[in-house]
Amino acid sequence: MKELSFLHIEHWHNFFLAFIPLFIAIDVIGILPVFMSLAEGIEKPQKTKIIHQSVITALSVSIGFLAIGKFVFSVLGIEIYDFKMAGGLLLLVFAINDLLFAERGKRTFTTTMGVVPLGIPLIVGPAVLTSIIVTVDTYGYVPTITSLMVNLIIVWIVFLKSEFIYRLMGDGGSKAFAKVAALLLAAIAVMMIRRGFIDMLLYMKKPS
Repeated sequence: MKELSFLHIEHWHNFFLAFIPLFIAIDVIGILPVFMSLAEGIEKPQKTKIIHQSVITALSVSIGFLAIGKFVFSVLGIEIYDFKMAGGLLLLVFAINDLLFAERGKRTFTTTMGVVPLGIPLIVGPAVLTSIIVTVDTYGYVPTITSLMVNLIIVWIVFLKSEFIYRLMGDGGSKAFAKVAALLLAAIAVMMIRRGFIDMLLYMKKPS
């Protein structure tokens, strides 16, 4: 019984550890103003269809990347610590850019905006894909896929209730949350670089 209880606790622990970086990388509150600007003037049935399209696109791209990501690594001779360090640097650039420079701009309306730019790259962009491949290597497929699906359900709910949430938070509150999320993303990026560097040192110390 104690062993089963320990495994249960470890499962939830891994889930939350995988959930947090994905939640921050997706930054659903940060992308809410962009969604509101894109969906402005669109009737509710069409808006709901666009939301469903964007979430399905995001899930499909993420699962596809999980399926072939490591195969691509093996073909190119990339080690997981290489990806951790490169991904960490990439996330750090995104975080610094969000903190200091550009704000998310308004996109041009298209009939397929549920796929592009909402599904890709707004919901699932390079930051999310980087987080996914690293969390899979660190915590396993089940916690990563579960946390990804929970995050996308949160995105789906937030988009459906976007008008209410935006009125509740206000424009200033939404921007402030986005900046805090970017700061946390920067901290996670540094952690990924550190772990990648440590993994590289351990790999180099292994006897040949």
